[in-house]
Amino acid sequence: MREFEQSEMLKRLPEQFFAKLAKKAQDLIEQGYDIINLGQGNPDLPTPEHIVKELQIAAENPINHKYSPFQGFDYLKEAVAAFYQKEYGVKIDPYNEVAILIGAKAGLVELSQCLLNKGDTALLPDPGYPDYLSGIAMANAESSFMPLLKENDFLPDYHAIPMDVLKKAKLMFLNYPNNPTAGTASKQFFDETIELAKQHNICVVHDFAYGSLGFDGKKPQSFLQSAGAKDIGVEIYTLSKTYNMAGWRVAFAVGNPSVIESLNLIQDHLHVSLFGAVQHAAAHALTGDQSPVLDLLATYEKRRNCLITALHKVGWRVDAPKGTFFAWLKVPNGYSSEQFADLLLEKANVLVAPGNGFGSTGEGYVRAGLLDTEENLEEAARRIGELGIW
Repeated sequence: MREFEQSEMLKRLPEQFFAKLAKKAQDLIEQGYDIINLGQGNPDLPTPEHIVKELQIAAENPINHKYSPFQGFDYLKEAVAAFYQKEYGVKIDPYNEVAILIGAKAGLVELSQCLLNKGDTALLPDPGYPDYLSGIAMANAESSFMPLLKENDFLPDYHAIPMDVLKKAKLMFLNYPNNPTAGTASKQFFDETIELAKQHNICVVHDFAYGSLGFDGKKPQSFLQSAGAKDIGVEIYTLSKTYNMAGWRVAFAVGNPSVIESLNLIQDHLHVSLFGAVQHAAAHALTGDQSPVLDLLATYEKRRNCLITALHKVGWRVDAPKGTFFAWLKVPNGYSSEQFADLLLEKANVLVAPGNGFGSTGEGYVRAGLLDTEENLEEAARRIGELGIW
């Protein structure tokens, strides 16, 4: 059979890190190994019942059996605006400052295609979400990495960015609470970001995927809560984590109208928006009963405390995450990230993500998810302890 050559764009794409990780776990499970999978970021609990019921009701409405409006129903955009006003005190124009997305990943990849040309530079956190690179590759643009170091609370040091890089930069990706480091950002940091972006005409994209997941009573800061944020950027919010709606593929971007217009334009050519029943259920999630959101946060905080306590008991002295549903764990001396991740998988049947998969600055760490029961998290720690490393 004839084999057709892939386009140059496809050849530029980076290896899909999470797909490789998922296959590694699945292969071992199929071989009969009892794997505790802490390597991925797929929420393990169901969507709240009241949201599912709204989907069922909406699925019966014939209006949702037709194509949705290209840029989404106005009622969902209005729900987004109401959500931001209630949660963050931020006023959003639902008709010019909201773009409905088929999942946050799609928006993050599309933004590079919207705003970057060949040879342009995007500033990326290192370590960071690997799929930021995908859109940059599609745009045939370049990446410059901002190290996230523990000594700087996993925030980029803007003074360390060379001036020639700042002059070429068109786009900056940020993500707080942060995947994978679980670090958080303050209003002061976002204020400084806005000043830098204004000075160098950089569009800021804040990936707020874990916006509901701040521990110890500290609510994560929205980028848009800082004055001037909408002048220079957008924030992307997904319902995947807040409402356990990962498989529903629904998210939105809010902020700068010109960026929102560009997102809507590219999506007009790629999609015909989301299934109307999903939009209806998403609007209900954003404006309805929020008690399941608080319950979920409490569950993750209990799991965090459980895992960190159990790891301390076996001698692995690691820091507790401040947010997200991940723990960023320092690898013991004498191991690289991949060596240690392989050891845990092969000898303890515990899958974690090696930190270097998120960027070179992630070397020396592994990422563990809080996406399993407290019993399994304790069992994972017990198995790790039996390796006798400490």
